[in-house]
Amino acid sequence: MSETFDTILYEKAGGVARITLNRPRVLNAYNMQMRDDLWEALLAAREDPDVRAVLLSGAGERAFCAGADLTEFGTAPSQAVARQVRRERPIWELWASMVKPIVVALHGHVIGSGVEMAALCDLRLASEDAVFRMPEVALGMVPAAGGTQTVPRVMGVAAALELQLTNRPMTAAVALRRGLVHRVVERERLLPEAEALARQVAALSPRAAQAAKAAVLAATDLTLREGLALEERRALEVLAAPEP
Repeated sequence: MSETFDTILYEKAGGVARITLNRPRVLNAYNMQMRDDLWEALLAAREDPDVRAVLLSGAGERAFCAGADLTEFGTAPSQAVARQVRRERPIWELWASMVKPIVVALHGHVIGSGVEMAALCDLRLASEDAVFRMPEVALGMVPAAGGTQTVPRVMGVAAALELQLTNRPMTAAVALRRGLVHRVVERERLLPEAEALARQVAALSPRAAQAAKAAVLAATDLTLREGLALEERRALEVLAAPEP
């Protein structure tokens, strides 16, 4: 099954919802229409009981995502309107609240918003040619898609500061050592490996996988005692309501 969007592709098969960023001519740059399309796609995946995992990737040969589409900067009628739009569709909050596991396949340029999207996913695979960069501060801006909060949680404070303050590109091999990605594979193997991983996750008990994800993600905000109590509650909830 597939649905039609302007800037992404959405397909569902075998318990996996596959979302593909689909603006290859502009290196899948993130624009307002993509925000709206991703909002709808993530909601569809979240609410669909047949979806057990999500796979995110980018179309084209050159990039997963080259960051925000700078041609749209300043096109909102006013700052008040821009803020209202963000309140009505807080895409990054929705993404962070997804309980279903998300696998992402990263290739080529992974810049700005592309890095921030990756950090919001749970299992990150990269091809050998992937290059990561966060240029916002060098451009006189602050990352606005959660990167100051999510990236340190993924790769640690020191590595996140280096990535965001130096504007130096980070290769896939370095990203692997720093914890930004979980695995680096040959380019031709990236999508097959990511698809296999998404199917593997989709084959798990949805209740157990989602409960474990929620508990792990909460760990950084809880004391050990609070975290252990949360883990116990989640485990008992899963045992009390086994899969049919």
